[in-house]
Amino acid sequence: MGKSSLHFPRMGVSRSQQVMENPSLASTLGRALWTLLLATLSSTTGQPFGGESVCTARPLAKYSITFTGKWSQTAFPKQYPLFRPPAQWSSLLGAAHSSDYSMWRKNEYVSNGMRDFAERGEAWALMREIEAAGEKLQSVHGVFSAPAVPSGTGQTSTELEVHSRHSLVSFVVRIVPSPDWFVGIDSLDLCEGGRWKEQVAVDLYPHDAGTDSGFTFSSPNFATIPQDTVTEVQRRRWTARSPCGRPGGCAQAPAGSWEPRPELAMSACSLPTTGPPAPSLKKRLSVSLITVSKTRVLPPLGPP
Repeated sequence: MGKSSLHFPRMGVSRSQQVMENPSLASTLGRALWTLLLATLSSTTGQPFGGESVCTARPLAKYSITFTGKWSQTAFPKQYPLFRPPAQWSSLLGAAHSSDYSMWRKNEYVSNGMRDFAERGEAWALMREIEAAGEKLQSVHGVFSAPAVPSGTGQTSTELEVHSRHSLVSFVVRIVPSPDWFVGIDSLDLCEGGRWKEQVAVDLYPHDAGTDSGFTFSSPNFATIPQDTVTEVQRRRWTARSPCGRPGGCAQAPAGSWEPRPELAMSACSLPTTGPPAPSLKKRLSVSLITVSKTRVLPPLGPP
């Protein structure tokens, strides 16, 4: 019988010793590992998570971001907070990141850091979470912030830098006072194929972080147990379970009657519904605006 071409490992001899004693095996394994490495790199380099399109724009771009508060007593008179404290906006905290990081997301649970920010405006825990994501996953390119707006109306602005592999922008601004309400953006992509967008303007609507059950702007802290997911405030109020007793019965409530819970819609529903139709809910409940404008494209870092 001919000799078998199969090689069985000798008892008591390690895999590394067998490879060292068999040059052909070492060469074969080396080529296989190198092929596997090249295949892995080619499939992951420059490829974002989630299957979205790859940004092929110049590596770096700088943007200015302007937050505009539109929360006035004239536009939103119902329960408008005038003192302890009066209506205002917290500082803005955001990050430029890739798709494998999420600061907050609608219909999902917020992190502990996001809870602290939404309830009390404390940013340290959220900043540590962003930093940890950047170190562990290389998913965050940079953090940016803007000063608070000390009234319901006004502007604040800052600059941010995005990278072709970190072209998404997220941020949050707390509504003050409130139990856990905020406005913000989740993963706005500033890249479109091979170019950076020149300008993006987005209306912002109030969201509930799902961690506090207060019914009014100045409610004491009533923890939501179990914790709820992030929901848009307008969707919580304007539901088919309207206190008016009929689906859509509150659709013509007066403009400016923004309320965080269905229970508080009762007073609005008791008002006459005659007269011209109220503006759309989307228009009525937009309390702020964010504008992101490209200022310049930066040259690549290091030698070409």
